[in-house]
Amino acid sequence: MPDDAESLMPLRWRHRAGRHRRLVLAGVVAALLLAAIGAYVVLRDPAPKPLDQATVTAIAGGVVEKAVTDLQQAPARSARAYQAILPSLVRIEAARPEKGDADATGLGAGVIVNARGAILTANHVIAGATGVRVTFADGTTAAAEVASSDPENDIAVLAPERGPEVIVPAVLGGAGQVGEEAYAIGHPLGYEASLTTGVISGLDRVIEGKDGKRLRGLIQFDAAVNPGNSGGPLLDRDGRVIGIVTALANPSRDGYFIGIGFAVPIGTAGGAAGAPPK
Repeated sequence: MPDDAESLMPLRWRHRAGRHRRLVLAGVVAALLLAAIGAYVVLRDPAPKPLDQATVTAIAGGVVEKAVTDLQQAPARSARAYQAILPSLVRIEAARPEKGDADATGLGAGVIVNARGAILTANHVIAGATGVRVTFADGTTAAAEVASSDPENDIAVLAPERGPEVIVPAVLGGAGQVGEEAYAIGHPLGYEASLTTGVISGLDRVIEGKDGKRLRGLIQFDAAVNPGNSGGPLLDRDGRVIGIVTALANPSRDGYFIGIGFAVPIGTAGGAAGAPPK
């Protein structure tokens, strides 16, 4: 048909031809659009392929390596326990008129046990003292009075004239089990806020004190303690107070550590002198 034949077609035929071309064009565009969408979906979210053994091993190795690195970078449990108890630790100085006292330094330790700032310590640290002075972790110092005591269990509670700026009571725990880690905190031989580590060696021990009285139900442990540790806390691995250091064993009577220490269980210590945990 000549090029001008379309112009000679009836008007209705020309409309039908135009509409046919538009429908064909629309169909082609729709088909191309569907193909494009399908290709995008396939490329964007391909079906997962099964992992081979080498890939699995590499992934597992990376996870293990990261876990080991994280563990090595984390602080030791003893360090975490130390940081937890430090704000609650107290230095106790007892003035005594006698010369040649067995605890010649007059130095001991204690631990804050409630929100009022009450200090739990060993009774022999303050027994017979003409005055007691306490120093808190933030450097605050104050005179203190004996609020209550139980010599039978070698436990005393001190009430300071004023507490630290922020009172942080220690978290109290149970008695622990033989073989569990134990940390002793105090001021041995004047070395401030020292930590020693060991394990619970025995429970329900009985020892004879210097005055001939027997202390019963004690925790035996092997973390090093020396004069200046008395009255300080014995901690479990989570930094909870499980006992109050009361004595060490030394057959030579020199008063220095040879591997055996004793603590009053916190259940006994807290209740014996009328010092509830909270």
